[in-house]
Amino acid sequence: MTSDAAVTHAVPHSHRFCLAPMMDWSDRHCRFFWRQLSRHARLYTEMVTTGAVLHGDRQRMLDFDPQEHPVALQLGGSDPAALAACARLAGQWGYDEVNLNCGCPSDRVQNNMIGACLMAHAPLVADCLKAMQDACSLPVTVKHRIGIDEHDSYEAMRDFVGTLADTGCKIFIVHARKAWLQGLSPKENREIPPLRYEDVYRLKRELPQLTIVLNGGIDSLDACETHLRHVDGVMLGRSAYHNPWLLAAADPRLFGAPAPVASRAEAIDALLPYVERHLAAGGTLHHISRHLLGLYHNVPGARSFRRHLSVHGPRARSIDVLHEALAQVQQAAPDPVVEPCALP
Repeated sequence: MTSDAAVTHAVPHSHRFCLAPMMDWSDRHCRFFWRQLSRHARLYTEMVTTGAVLHGDRQRMLDFDPQEHPVALQLGGSDPAALAACARLAGQWGYDEVNLNCGCPSDRVQNNMIGACLMAHAPLVADCLKAMQDACSLPVTVKHRIGIDEHDSYEAMRDFVGTLADTGCKIFIVHARKAWLQGLSPKENREIPPLRYEDVYRLKRELPQLTIVLNGGIDSLDACETHLRHVDGVMLGRSAYHNPWLLAAADPRLFGAPAPVASRAEAIDALLPYVERHLAAGGTLHHISRHLLGLYHNVPGARSFRRHLSVHGPRARSIDVLHEALAQVQQAAPDPVVEPCALP
């Protein structure tokens, strides 16, 4: 059993730094942009339901750029056969992991027996995981809450994880808030239930053989380093989306590796060939530029940058709008660069 003091890492774990699945946000364009800022972050798709994968536009749902690796497919569902079929497709498509969503609290997914409501049905989730494991050779992982409704004791969460671990599942991403399945919106469920980090730390102490990744309320690399003294990995969500430049220091600080870009302008330059390919294929700049709005967060000129992309991006069919937005913010202030920083 690990000590209470810290979890040590001779070599950074594959899940040391993860970027969360976020509906309508972490699409393939967003993930490609994030990859220009961090080579080592583990990326997750938006949740896709088994029905959408099996009966919808499979190519649109599953395709991703090879540069996104390592990238995980997150699935929503509760039918073992359907999840197995989707896990098999994840392997065929070349994903690095398939993740089962047991944490989304929205009414829409609850009605389809998807998400956080599954925490009340551990034997069913175990059947789902076993079916997925049998269908592919990828790591099959779970993202869940610390509890739901009145079933929010540490012991209930530990029993849930223990039941799933008996299937051979080894990686658990734990959102350190409970979910109220009735009465709170998904947004309120991300903000109102208190964070209980110590429950997740305790889970790692008591089940040291498992990989435990902490999610919820993490808004800086300083916070990441603090949590990594107690768990194997951290997962950032909205903080990374609204302020993506914080990712540029993740590789030096968390992996002891060089930052892939030294400035925000360099990150945009790295993205341009991808943008041009997307435009040539009939896409619009807005599909990509909407994910860049926070790049100059808290930098003079950020408002002009955001406004230019928001106004002109939806109709743009060339990269000129990106150059124009960049020129506006560069007139306001020099572009700060990433400061090198090795692992502590």
